[in-house]
Amino acid sequence: MHGLGNDYIYIDCMDGSFGGADSSIIGDDARLAEISRKLSDRHCGIGGDGIIMILPSDSSDFRMRMFNADGSEAQMCGNASRCIGKYVYDNGYTQKCDITLETLSGVKYLHLIPGKGNEIESVCVNMGAPELEPAAIPVTVEHGQSNVDITCKVGDAVMAVTAVSMGNPHGVVFVDNLDEVDVHGIGRNLELHPMWPERANIEFAQVISPGEIRMRVWERGSGETMACGTGACATAVAAMLTGRTADEVTVHLLGGDLLIRWDREANRVYMTGSATYVFGGDVELDRFAL
Repeated sequence: MHGLGNDYIYIDCMDGSFGGADSSIIGDDARLAEISRKLSDRHCGIGGDGIIMILPSDSSDFRMRMFNADGSEAQMCGNASRCIGKYVYDNGYTQKCDITLETLSGVKYLHLIPGKGNEIESVCVNMGAPELEPAAIPVTVEHGQSNVDITCKVGDAVMAVTAVSMGNPHGVVFVDNLDEVDVHGIGRNLELHPMWPERANIEFAQVISPGEIRMRVWERGSGETMACGTGACATAVAAMLTGRTADEVTVHLLGGDLLIRWDREANRVYMTGSATYVFGGDVELDRFAL
């Protein structure tokens, strides 16, 4: 499935036999990391930005675990959460249109929006409160420095980065012309910059109007992707926080558009976008020499 081209391999783990820490078949994180690396390979595997496991939960309706294409485990993914909502509804695991999803960054609340044929076409996700305190993002700053316009040197370039966490760390760089940005070169260097104790997702954003932003993203552990839900939320919050946009914006990504709204009174960020099923099948893991 994919959310605006941000594609993952989704593994149905609802019988509890795969992917959980106490699963009876495969619970070793190092093995799951290797499975993600092998299956995500676009030449020798299925191909994707990583793997997502859809699991039962003791505290919520469902639980997700995700491993990036490089095998690192991530806290959550906004695009993936929408796809999980579509999967569990379309496959009869729930008949509710409002569900909870347990992630490593807390519980997320999903409102599922059916379309023709009663299949889910789009999902609105309550992404929770943005984290703006540098130590909690986490990002290393000089004493007294806020998360806004952190001066950062990459090669010969000096740029201003606004740090936001949406359950995972993001560094947002506002640019005048997105088409002139070396997303891969600068993105890779910024992801690995010492200012980020846990590395970071890097967003490059061009404000088109108070209600529109163009964005490209370099994702931690995956490289450039077609879209990033948490990245779009972080970028929108950074733009709103610095007075560049209104509190509801459309974010244009390579894979399509997301509508992001920040309810400042409740301090909640809402993301609405599509979720798309591509194909399903079975994998014989032994073929991948794991």
